[in-house]
Amino acid sequence: MTDASTLLRAYDDQARSAEWASRDPEATVDLDGPVHRVSYPNRRGFVAGSPALGVTGRELDDLITRQRDFFQALGQEFEWKTWGHDTPADLPERLVEAGFESDGLETVLIGRAEEMATPVRLDREITLRETRDAADIRSAVASSSEAFGKDVSFLVDYLLEKKDDPDTVIVLAEAGGRVVSSARLEVVRGTEFAGLWGGSTLAEWRGKGIYRALVAHRAETALARGVKYLQVDATEDSRPILERLGFVAVTTTTGYVWTP
Repeated sequence: MTDASTLLRAYDDQARSAEWASRDPEATVDLDGPVHRVSYPNRRGFVAGSPALGVTGRELDDLITRQRDFFQALGQEFEWKTWGHDTPADLPERLVEAGFESDGLETVLIGRAEEMATPVRLDREITLRETRDAADIRSAVASSSEAFGKDVSFLVDYLLEKKDDPDTVIVLAEAGGRVVSSARLEVVRGTEFAGLWGGSTLAEWRGKGIYRALVAHRAETALARGVKYLQVDATEDSRPILERLGFVAVTTTTGYVWTP
């Protein structure tokens, strides 16, 4: 097993910039000092930077204010994504003081794709399949909203935009003609990484190996594309499962959301 520091270094060097290196033709990416700001015409914006921002105190407060003022002028909310090993360490505190709200702590875990591609035997009634169909995407997002216990319908537009992207693979788990779980793989082009995103399973279907099967399916797909590492931003529900599979916790991440 590769040690956490080596994995984190590879993540920072290769995959992290994918957070703001958008290939969406509607995205506008601006560099403001040490942070990248991504804005879209009709959805939540995004701000993030490298592990060491290199600004502190009043200069950091001014940087935060500029991002807030930019999105205020657009009338849009945005997320400022932070990581637990970043500096300055008081960035989260200053974001909260500026009116941002935490979107919850997650753990960044990384694993080697070849170690995660072990097939999982599912009950006969459960089937996995990949899709790029718009109706499937809407069904998957509705299922995710139910599984998470909150409305994530904003994902519909995002996934419809991504459905024909060759670096995005959407996988459904179905039973009785119903989507009971879904997830996606996003290959970070030009790196050894791919992200595992969106894993959600309806409460009554948990404990049947579906989550593990979705990880294995995506790992096999990633390997076929030359991917070495899989990265997950995991909630506390999924973190124990991933660690049992061999994923290594390397840092934490928290998004801070500002709403006009």
